Amino acid sequence: MKLICFGVRKVERDFFIKLNKFGYELTLVEELLNDENIHLIEGHKAVMLRANCPANRKNLEIIKGYGVEYLLTRTVGYNHIDLDAAREMGFKMARVPTYSPNAIGELAITFAMNLVRKGTYMINRSREKNFTVDEFMFSREIRNLTVGIVGTGKIGLTTAKLFKGLGSKVIAYDIYENENAKDILEYVSMDDLIKNADIISLHCPYIKGSNDNLINDDLINKAKDDVIIINTARGELQDVEAIIRGLESGKIGGFATDVFSNEKEFFFKNMTGKEIDKNVEKLLNLYPKVLITPHIGSYTDEALTNMIEISYENLDEFIQKGICENQL
Repeated sequence: MKLICFGVRKVERDFFIKLNKFGYELTLVEELLNDENIHLIEGHKAVMLRANCPANRKNLEIIKGYGVEYLLTRTVGYNHIDLDAAREMGFKMARVPTYSPNAIGELAITFAMNLVRKGTYMINRSREKNFTVDEFMFSREIRNLTVGIVGTGKIGLTTAKLFKGLGSKVIAYDIYENENAKDILEYVSMDDLIKNADIISLHCPYIKGSNDNLINDDLINKAKDDVIIINTARGELQDVEAIIRGLESGKIGGFATDVFSNEKEFFFKNMTGKEIDKNVEKLLNLYPKVLITPHIGSYTDEALTNMIEISYENLDEFIQKGICENQL
């Protein structure tokens, strides 16, 4: 079986090769799928994508023309795939339903600790040989703060455990409450979470038409003064303009995100000296109250191993059985 994988960074290549216990004939492409490299798919029966590989109708038609039968994504989310078009064309598709929740949870904790204790700000000042102490460095202790977790699946629950381990009070909201979580956190209504949390951390899936722009003006206005908001989930959950207003007014004390709805325009690219989305530019200029990472929540050895192993198993299950437990 010839399998082509896109978005395989140099540090990831050995993982793809070492974990290939099924003997797939691999083509590993460092770049994300784009108009220039889509022709590399010709001659392959299976394609593995990652986030921001645009599997839109146009690209799917090209891929189908090359004889591809299996379309895999090594991600939990699949909004980069036009599912309706893919199903019309008869692709067999699968995703990775979960991977190391600690990878995402640890990033959320890193964001929180940096925003609460002003870590990156102080380190950068010291790097510039400025060792004076200013008022901005004065901080609260995270054990005295209430953390609100939105979404208590595996990632949300793991994040809650990490915050609990630091001594924080953890409250949470989820449409479907997790009985296993109740020893760690207290479930409350979304309104109560917004009003009482010092830190709000998003770990819910994006459901189009349901929770678009979940972090919006209304939520921000209801939140506590100086609230910290963290998004390691999906960019579509945040209204960037509303967040900018909240930061500029002082209502939001800190904001950190690993995702944007339009991130494919600039993430994974060197944009130094180039124009970028004006709202993202505004956020960057609000550092140190704003921290941004380029969708690297899952960029750990454990998470990568999970992604590759499950993707390989998904393909083998399709080949052996014609169906797959994780199919889309």
